[in-house]
Amino acid sequence: MLGKPSVRPTRETLDVALVVPQSGSAGIYGPSCEACAELAIADVNARAGLLGRRIRLVPVDGSRAPAAVAAEIAALLELGAIDAVTGWHISPVRQAVARVTANRVPYVYGPLYEGGERTPGLFLTGETPSRQLLPAMDWMNTEFGVDRWVVIGNDYVWPRETGTAARLHAQARGRPLVGELYLPLGTSDFSAAIRQVETTGASGVLLLLVGGDGVEFNRQFAASGMAAAVPRLSPHVEENMLMASGSESNDGLFASAGYFEALNTTASMDFAERYYSRFGPAAPALNSIGESCYEALTLLITLATRAGSLGVPELTAAAENLTYVSPRGEVSMRGNQMSQDIYVAEAVGMDFEVRQRISAA
Repeated sequence: MLGKPSVRPTRETLDVALVVPQSGSAGIYGPSCEACAELAIADVNARAGLLGRRIRLVPVDGSRAPAAVAAEIAALLELGAIDAVTGWHISPVRQAVARVTANRVPYVYGPLYEGGERTPGLFLTGETPSRQLLPAMDWMNTEFGVDRWVVIGNDYVWPRETGTAARLHAQARGRPLVGELYLPLGTSDFSAAIRQVETTGASGVLLLLVGGDGVEFNRQFAASGMAAAVPRLSPHVEENMLMASGSESNDGLFASAGYFEALNTTASMDFAERYYSRFGPAAPALNSIGESCYEALTLLITLATRAGSLGVPELTAAAENLTYVSPRGEVSMRGNQMSQDIYVAEAVGMDFEVRQRISAA
């Protein structure tokens, strides 16, 4: 359950900071992140807990400036109020938080990200461009002949590094990008982005916008009349964004991810059944971003159980050759990074239909 941090010389609970956005462009993800995190600890707490202690989630607002989030985590660590950190938050927040958790407590980061993170004690369950976006670009070329991409993204490290990976990949295949535009988080006017799609003659849009920004772009892009002719591909669009955009804005929209609510596997369907049984039919829609918080906590629990400890060296050793089953199917650890199956899906109304697996764990 979510609760306020409690400072005690000896805590009966194992307290995990859950860093998720509660406002701003990414605030749309917060409710599903919190629900999935609560589900992840429910079964463990119903038994003996983790390492003999009941897990308690300590909410931290990840929508603030990275320095502010990191300062709160640092204060909680100094007070001895938390044992680990997890959640969904953008890469600049991760970079700031990692500097204060390194070699001190485990930090399990759930989101897709740009790759290359090596901070001691930081474990990552999210997708990276080489296995998520680049194979999806190839699939879009094979299926729809998309060979002239424009990147429209937010202006921070994940979209820019992902855009660079896309540019190099496209160049290597003789299909160079025809445009890139990066806009501040919180942008509401995408007329310049839409003009760039028009003037470059792009045959596809790589959409690297977060949350509410992506929703607003989708609405304006559909209103421009280009949606049917110029497909969009995003590693970040999920089910809540489809509903917020409206079905009329989702034609020609594709996504790549390790999890979709529509994923027709035993592991995925079992997860959905437990989720809606616990939270009811009005619960936040399941999606890859919310599920990533379940994924991150599951990895933390699995590592700590295997290691018998929350020590960073012990958890690092426990990650070696680790394979287990999650809602995403069979996953495995390669160093500090989780490897998983990844799929491409097409928006149909306000749902996704999974089209093909594009990367294997």
